[in-house]
Amino acid sequence: MIFNIKDFGAVADGNTMNTTAIQKAIDTCFENGGGQVLVEGGTYMFGTIVLRSNVELHIVANATLLGSPQCEDYPERAGVKHVNSEKLPRWRNACYIYCEESENVSITGMGKIDCNGKAFVRTVENPTYWTYHRIKAPTPPRVVFFAGCKNVKITDITMVNQPAGWSYWIHDCDYVSFDRVKIFAEVEYPNNDGIHINSSRNVTVSNCDITCGDDSIIIRANNASLPENKVCEKVCVTNCNLTSYSGGIRIGWKNDGVIRNCTFSNIVMTDTSIGIDITLPHFLFDPEKLWTADMGREATLIENLSFDNIIMDNVYGEPVKIQLAPQEETLVNAIRNLYFSHIHARGPRGIQLSGREQNHLDNIRFSDCTFEVTDYSAFNNREYHGAQGIKQSHGGYPKLIYCDRIIFDNVEFQIKN
Repeated sequence: MIFNIKDFGAVADGNTMNTTAIQKAIDTCFENGGGQVLVEGGTYMFGTIVLRSNVELHIVANATLLGSPQCEDYPERAGVKHVNSEKLPRWRNACYIYCEESENVSITGMGKIDCNGKAFVRTVENPTYWTYHRIKAPTPPRVVFFAGCKNVKITDITMVNQPAGWSYWIHDCDYVSFDRVKIFAEVEYPNNDGIHINSSRNVTVSNCDITCGDDSIIIRANNASLPENKVCEKVCVTNCNLTSYSGGIRIGWKNDGVIRNCTFSNIVMTDTSIGIDITLPHFLFDPEKLWTADMGREATLIENLSFDNIIMDNVYGEPVKIQLAPQEETLVNAIRNLYFSHIHARGPRGIQLSGREQNHLDNIRFSDCTFEVTDYSAFNNREYHGAQGIKQSHGGYPKLIYCDRIIFDNVEFQIKN
């Protein structure tokens, strides 16, 4: 069955708030056994809506869901079951589109989600890092938030003008697919991530085009907000174009849990700050809220990852960076069994593999790769923008610290002075 939001009172003038009408269409669709909620013919402003089982939110090519510019239209949601909201990143569950413990849910169509993110940032005078900051208000931390869901499909949708927050956050979900999704975020907005896959399993990201200010694709196992620890595994990313003023692909963060058995193939990265970033930092937010500040609660194990057939052009920082903080507060089990093949990168820095005395990196293999090391002249003062920070250089050859079984097979380092 098809449920057109216009039949529930939605007005496509770009100014009328349609949250109630859209939610009524979704609830009626669910109550009638499921079907399609149709968004067509214009621009519909909305605040937080909640998707439900067996509902497809379909936005056609001539339609836009336009986010409200008011923070109060994205309230903290009461009665959330699957997560402890106080232990989520930014300590809140607020978002544009929420779905919890539901099955067979889709967001589809050639239409657009315009997040109206420019309403939630301000320019910074004399910037030395980001050129925008969040306004001093409870801005929405994320756009689309799935928690504890199964059989999720996101296809063809274009998302633009995100606020300073995550575009998609997939948290403890099973069987999720992104296909032909476009994410065009402002690269100068802070913490402006693309697809964030956290503590989830059986996830496929294919044929997507992502431009954003923070990491494009993130794989994590931050279980702080869940009642029990979950593994993040069986994630396949293929045939994607990525641009980011941070990492093209980021794996893990402080005190994440188990991340394993993932593949990344046929990817083009242009103008990223770091290509593939596996950094486990020593990073304290408010010491009184250490356990809530976007970090996990267990020792990290990252293993059995494959990266194949990846082009990186104009990578400002390292094409491949693995770095473990030496402090004992950063809990690490192991990083091992990582395979890089047919990686061809061009930029001013070489690869960095830095374990620590108590946790050596183990069995990291590179085969049939080319790393062309240039200078900084092509980056036009880029070091003062985005998440990369001030430039540093350790030369073009690999930097290897506390590593075991690092193998280079038919790998070329081209150093251009």
